[in-house]
Amino acid sequence: MADDEKDGAAEAATPAPKGKLKLIIAVVAVLAIVGGGSTWFFFLRGHGEEGHGHGHAEAAPPVKPPAYVEVPDMLVNLIGLPGERVQYLKAKIVLEVKEEKQAEAIKPALPRVTDIFQTYLRELRPSDLSGSAGLFRLKEDLTRRVNAAVAPNQVSAVLFKEVVIQ
Repeated sequence: MADDEKDGAAEAATPAPKGKLKLIIAVVAVLAIVGGGSTWFFFLRGHGEEGHGHGHAEAAPPVKPPAYVEVPDMLVNLIGLPGERVQYLKAKIVLEVKEEKQAEAIKPALPRVTDIFQTYLRELRPSDLSGSAGLFRLKEDLTRRVNAAVAPNQVSAVLFKEVVIQ
């Protein structure tokens, strides 16, 4: 009787994997058909637009390279605790703008930009500049400050050519 129960359990167990196998095969087949159809659709659509799209690519205006404005080199002392050795920050900074016209408009404001940068940099501690996160925060703060100084013109980014803490 125990053998009969084992045979019945074995028979019940074998159809289940076959059913699961059929289900898995069906799902894979459906995914292959849908994936193949969508791939064919995108390739067909891409080739169809390619023939009509040549006029659009030629009509697009050429991308202008950004312009750069050099800020005079800066050397400032950093704030330290009393009794600590004085540390200095030397920075060579370049401002990135979208076009040469903006660069020419910003150049007369460079003394104001230099003043804002010097004032801000003198308030920093060496720990404010530690690691790449510190330099990233510094770039963001300087970008925000320079944009306030040169408004309505806009600076895309403040770039460091050199940063030395000594």
